[in-house]
Amino acid sequence: MSTNITAKAGGNGAGTHGEAGANGKGDGDGKKPGKGNGTAARRPGGERRKLSYPVVLLIVAGGLVALSLLRIVTGSDQVTSSGQYSSALAAAVPIGLAGLGGLWSERAGVINIGLEGMMMLGAFSAGWMGWQHGPWVAALAGIAGGALGGLIHAIATVTFGVDHIVSGVAVNILALGVVQFLAKLWFGAEGSAAADAGGNDKQSPPMEDMPTFTVPGLAEGLQAVEKHHWFLVSDIAGILGSFVSNVSWLTVLAAALFVGSFYALWRSPFGLRLRSCGESPVAAETLGVNVLRYKYAAVTVSGALAGLGGAFLAIGVHIYQDQQTGGRGYIGLATMIFGNWRPGGVAMGAGLFGFMDALQLRAGGPTVHALLLLVAVMLAALALWKLRKGGMVQAAISGVTAVGLLVWYLMTDTVPLEFVEMSPYITTLLVLSLAAQRLRPPKAIGKSYRRGQGT
Repeated sequence: MSTNITAKAGGNGAGTHGEAGANGKGDGDGKKPGKGNGTAARRPGGERRKLSYPVVLLIVAGGLVALSLLRIVTGSDQVTSSGQYSSALAAAVPIGLAGLGGLWSERAGVINIGLEGMMMLGAFSAGWMGWQHGPWVAALAGIAGGALGGLIHAIATVTFGVDHIVSGVAVNILALGVVQFLAKLWFGAEGSAAADAGGNDKQSPPMEDMPTFTVPGLAEGLQAVEKHHWFLVSDIAGILGSFVSNVSWLTVLAAALFVGSFYALWRSPFGLRLRSCGESPVAAETLGVNVLRYKYAAVTVSGALAGLGGAFLAIGVHIYQDQQTGGRGYIGLATMIFGNWRPGGVAMGAGLFGFMDALQLRAGGPTVHALLLLVAVMLAALALWKLRKGGMVQAAISGVTAVGLLVWYLMTDTVPLEFVEMSPYITTLLVLSLAAQRLRPPKAIGKSYRRGQGT
């Protein structure tokens, strides 16, 4: 079956493994360009290009040099400190898990803006079980709670054909009400074991710490190099140090889930069938794929991943708290869009948003003020690039914004606290606006499907 699907999935215009269908429109996930009318792998300006590994490494190296220069010019050591990146890693994991959950669902053609509600269910379930049975059981409970939210979304959208946006909003509202009601009932009831253990209407009793690991020798050596504040070398040591010192095992699990999701969705017959449901469910069904079953599986896994992200939040601070997710499900959705529905892109987006989230919590105004200079330089470079490509309007907007940020940086020594708190969300809007022109969502995303629709 998998061989037939690989060879024929593009039969009526929905190839999903690099082969185009009859109209020549593949999704570019494979190595071969689209066939047919010759337009599948092309953009208005020419052929579609993918970033090679050397180019990616060059971009990473350029980013490290830019951060090191920023640290020296502004004197803001927090930009590349190990503490900053440890906090960024902790902030990125729940966002990344929510984004990865959205990727699973939307690759199967189901829009999932209910990620926030599924994270709430996961966080509450983790708090409920964690204070009684420990952090690992809390993580499993979070997965189960989020999967329940995903199953509700799947029933509404896949079985009953409810509009995906409406269903997602309903899941968010329903989850908020459920967790607040159950928190009062289970954590805040007078005389209950939870209340006696420190719980109340807004939070669960505390749970045990999640185990962490540190690489002996390497962690201490990197910390010693970081303290010298050498150009680039100390900055790299500070960043690498965050990955080998006091790292939660849940963070390792999250990284493994990203790798596993890539191989499951792009290197297995299961993933090919699932993605074909998001590209052309009619074509997939003609090849024997049970489209509804795959959609159910994808949305349930989506909820489970988001629930694990919510559990990570509760386990990280040892308790469940009301409104604990703080909009991270929506930011996770933004990382999925920024990452172009690919696990690697989601991980990069989560890292960026996690960095900004940790920055406003840990470093505050002075470091965010230093980043104004970096953003101004990047926007100026973008303006020159757009001008070279003939995009006069985009170049003008980028140039004017760059000048405004530069003037702001030169005229002040810090930024208002309110702006610091808004920085993660401003970053979300800026990144999405810059990435919007290269996005390629699944073709059948958001469309209702009925079994036998193509017959």
